Amino acid sequence: MSCLNGTDCRETAKRRTALAVLALMLAIFLLLSAWSFLPSRGQTVPDDIQYGGTGAVEGKRVFQAYNCMGCHTIVGNGAYFGPDLTRIHADAGAAWLAAFLPSAGGWPTSAAVRVQLQNPAAREDAGTVDLAAYLQRYPGAAERLDRRGGQHTLMPNLPLSAREVTALIAFLKYTAALHTEGWPPKPREDRRIPAGLAGQAPAVGNGAAASQAAAATAPSATADAQARDPVARGRQLVSDLGCVACHAADQKRTVGPGWGGVSGHEVQLADGTTVTADETYLVRSIRQPDAQIVAGYPPHVMPSYDALIDEADMKAIVAYLSSL
Repeated sequence: MSCLNGTDCRETAKRRTALAVLALMLAIFLLLSAWSFLPSRGQTVPDDIQYGGTGAVEGKRVFQAYNCMGCHTIVGNGAYFGPDLTRIHADAGAAWLAAFLPSAGGWPTSAAVRVQLQNPAAREDAGTVDLAAYLQRYPGAAERLDRRGGQHTLMPNLPLSAREVTALIAFLKYTAALHTEGWPPKPREDRRIPAGLAGQAPAVGNGAAASQAAAATAPSATADAQARDPVARGRQLVSDLGCVACHAADQKRTVGPGWGGVSGHEVQLADGTTVTADETYLVRSIRQPDAQIVAGYPPHVMPSYDALIDEADMKAIVAYLSSL
């Protein structure tokens, strides 16, 4: 069959059909693309999320600058050496993150989280200043404090500034608000304990019960010995308060300066002056950590422990620091 001009009409019809199909596919593509960005989808965008005066976009830049995805995943993207961080803000809350990020080499303690709840940003984000209410709202923080509080981690201590910590929390707050279509998957709740393990106490996950049992069976002589020995009491206090996550007992530099050999010696401050690390200096450094910043260390990293340490405990901590 030929058209009047000598061309094959069937070939022309095929071309028109192909062009019509391509036009239809393009229209569908444009329609779906427009629909993907409609506000009616209700998807959270980074510009909508703020924490402590910083936005999620700035936090994403910090997350990328420190190559966090080299070990962690966000919505499944990244490496699987560390846990997925998509829901970490929703699980553990801003106060736990603020206690963890500046000294990631050690898991935060309850005291460290209580200190962070004094921060207006963390308090506003959590809606409470009470630790018990916070842990009830964020059971992931309660579980982490119970099983890991005060222990060492596999993460390095990153040189994060206070603003970078705030920005990272804003970014993790954003990822927790994403509609992830069920990612990450949750473990099945009908898992059965292998027959060989039936009747055995769980190895992890029951830290509170284990701690209570240990406390009930521990000899009272330990408490009596600490009461008689302020150095031993101070050593226990700095562990309970999470201080050892940022400070070493020797002269090793970690997040903060090492304690070894500091007491009684001169300390160079960031403003160029020097001060003798006597009892007054040590107490002030704990109660007002930004009053005298040691040279080479950023300000606004260490929180104030003023509300958590009474005079007797402070004397014990100073005695321990002086013993080093």
